[in-house]
Amino acid sequence: MKILVCIKQVPDTDDIKWTENNTIQREGVESIINPYDVYAIEEALKLKRAIPDVHITVLTMGPLQAEAMLRKTIALGCDDAVLISDKKFAGADTYATGKTLAAAIKSKLNDFDLILCGQFAIDGDTAQTGPSIANQLGIPQITFVKELKECNNGSVCAVRQIEEGFETLKVELPALICILKGFEETTRAKINGIIRAKSSEITVYSMEDIGLAPEDTGIKGSPTYVSKAFRPVHDRGECEFCENISQLAGKIKEFGGINE
Repeated sequence: MKILVCIKQVPDTDDIKWTENNTIQREGVESIINPYDVYAIEEALKLKRAIPDVHITVLTMGPLQAEAMLRKTIALGCDDAVLISDKKFAGADTYATGKTLAAAIKSKLNDFDLILCGQFAIDGDTAQTGPSIANQLGIPQITFVKELKECNNGSVCAVRQIEEGFETLKVELPALICILKGFEETTRAKINGIIRAKSSEITVYSMEDIGLAPEDTGIKGSPTYVSKAFRPVHDRGECEFCENISQLAGKIKEFGGINE
């Protein structure tokens, strides 16, 4: 069984910088693995521990510095990693990102059985990239998944969180699944994995390698544009204290909270 895990390098929340196009600057900025993608990696590793002959490939799009992040995933137990990197990818929105990752999968990694993605990215929180990849590839998808259950006979069962609780769905493979935080602790790297990660080769593909044109990627290939980026200012306003119940009731009535 071949599993692809799509992950993203996100800026540390205390170190976000913006470009002149109001997109997040990624080169030269301290970055971490998107936390929801860590949960996706964990679900892949659980399948690897439970099923013989599982091969996990981690895929990301980003600057060359993302190699360090990919080596961390190999240290955790993933088998290999692929980096899609090109300066023309800069400023891509979720549509262009999904299109780029799907093109890489179609051209270089098309023998997969299952694709796992984190449900959200903490630097955007749109939850659009995973579904976009599935749409581009024409495969079924399940979102908001807390846990993967049995995986056999060309299908996988997923426990999905919904407003009313949980539901269990079965999907035929190949498919894409977006992962939420699961029920278990995540795996920690061991010394053998760290040693293997240091010597592992990270495969790098450019825009031309995956068959895309400049107008398909980056800002040129993005139908959405960020007009303004800013940190919200939280204004708590002034607090007024009431000396007794009658005064409190009067204030509530003043704001329409008590009917006559």
